[in-house]
Parts: sequence; C-alpha cells; structure tokens
Amino acid sequence: MTGLTAAKTAIPAEGAWQQIVSFLSPGLKEIISAVPQRYLSELEEIRLRRDRPLMLGVGSADFFVRRDGSVNHIPAGAFVIEASDLEKVIHNISGYSIYALEEELRNGYLTLPGGHRVGLTGKAVLDNGRVKTIKHISGLNIRVCREVKGIAGGVLNKLIDHKTGSVYHTVIFSPPRCGKTTLLRDLVRQISDGVPGFNFPGRTVGVVDERSEIAGCHRGVPQMDVGVRTDVLDGCPKAQGMMILLRSMSPDVIVTDEIGKMEDIKALEEVFNAGVRVIVTIHGSSLRELAARPALKYLLQLNIIERFVQLGRSRGVGTVEKIYTGSDLLQLGVKQ
Repeated sequence: MTGLTAAKTAIPAEGAWQQIVSFLSPGLKEIISAVPQRYLSELEEIRLRRDRPLMLGVGSADFFVRRDGSVNHIPAGAFVIEASDLEKVIHNISGYSIYALEEELRNGYLTLPGGHRVGLTGKAVLDNGRVKTIKHISGLNIRVCREVKGIAGGVLNKLIDHKTGSVYHTVIFSPPRCGKTTLLRDLVRQISDGVPGFNFPGRTVGVVDERSEIAGCHRGVPQMDVGVRTDVLDGCPKAQGMMILLRSMSPDVIVTDEIGKMEDIKALEEVFNAGVRVIVTIHGSSLRELAARPALKYLLQLNIIERFVQLGRSRGVGTVEKIYTGSDLLQLGVKQ
C-alpha cells in the first residue's frame, strides 16, 4: 500500500490557501490567516454556511474555528457566518457581477484561479424543470486544489502495458475525499509528458473536465500542469465531451472523472470501440458496490476494464489499497 503523501512535489500549502483567502471577506481572511499552519498545510475545504459555525475540512477530520483562529472539534464558541460574510465572498468571486456567472451557477459551482472550486447552495431557480441558476445563496464549500506531482509514478508503472507501450483501460475508485482526482491529475501529466524511466513515450491525452477539477481551468485555461500533449474540454458533460474529443482531437487516451450514468458508460463503449484507452474515476467503497449499480454493472459486463485501482485512507489520503485485474474480479465473485 502506498499513499499520496510519499515522494511528492506539491504546490506549497501556504500558496494554496492564500490563493483562496484573497476571495474571503476581511473578517474571514483575518480569522483563517490566524489558524495554525499545521492545519492550513492539510486544508481541503472551507465551509461557509449562513448562521452556522465556520468549519474547515482538514484531512479526514472537520474543525470549527473561533474568532482568534483556534480550532476545535466542538462547534460551541466557533465564529458564526453572517449574511454579510457570504455576500462579500460572492462579490469577490464574481467580480461584483454574479449574473455574469449564470452558466456556472447552473452547475452549482464556480472555479477560481488556481483551480480551486466553490460549491454553492441556496434557492434553485428552474426553467422548464431544469436548474437555471441559484439565488439566495446560503452556503459555500471552497475546495482547495493542490497539485501534487510525482504521486502517480508507482501506480502508473502498473497501468502500462509494456508489451504494446499503451496504458490499460483503468477505473480508479474510492469513497469521497480519498485523492482520486489528485492521482488522476498526475497520471494525466505523466502519460502526456512520457516517463523515460519506464521507457514510456508521451501520449496524446484528452480530458473531459466537467467540474473543472482535473485541470482546474479558469476561463478555459488549465491552472494545473496536465502535460504537454493534453487537450482539456472544460465544463462539458462527460458523455458529450468524450464524443467531441474522440471525433476532433485524435486522442490516444481519454480521461474523465466521476462517471456513473448510463449515458457515460455508453460513451465509454464507443471510445473502447474506437481503440482509444480510457482512465476514469468512480465513487465507491468496493468492487461489489460498483457491480450493484446498473450502469456500472453494464460497464463490468463489457469485460474490457483491465485495471481497478482502489484508494483509501489507511495510510493517509490517497493510499493505494489494492490494484485489481479482471481475473481478480472473478475470484471475488464480481462478474465481468
């Protein structure tokens, strides 16, 4: 088992959280800046909920923050988010023009420079039964995007078919907040740039980044290093995006995050039939759990996925708990 904390080159923790703090209200900026560095260095989320305590997601734990920057597992005494705090953050994020971000609001999140993502909750405004925008925003989840280079080296060597020089069709799965996207991002970079130590030349990679998390695009430009041979389709639904990349960009590998709908699986099937390799992530705790979902069961029954990488937290965020092959699935009683 290996963890993402081993042998890595990351964006400095201070740089990551300071990028986010610049969008906060003056009061919140002062409070967060006073939080001890040992918490900020592992900061994953800042939760701002109106009339509720300020909360930080640090590793696998949640901490409530007092006005002086001290943290505690207990919400009593924590700084309470007011409507004015949310309003100031939203103005900073939108450049005082929230209506200009209607398309992003329709998806329920915004992307900041640096690839950090802001999820929003509030009153959904519907148009013909579909979400048009969100108003009366009552909650923000600011997720820290931290680029960690080199974490995929040990995994990638096991995902390369050294006889053909291509990568195996691969599924990466885990519960939330276990490092799937962080690992996926570095896999994209290394596959794109090539790895001389593995005698692996770079391949053309197409990334469908529906939630702007893999490449962290801001206004269409990747904020993360995803490699020199990588084309990113940002903010596009996965099924449509895979078809666009397949028909227009001649990729060797197509990568996308968090598949699960039948339309995603059908698009993957077309990619398989075109001879293009795929690497995708899925939320799930076990292979049996994946096989219990109709769309993913269909994917397994295609009998084409060659590697399943299970992530967890047994040795910290991003621990590679197990890498399965198709034959392993049969032994586990999971039929492809």
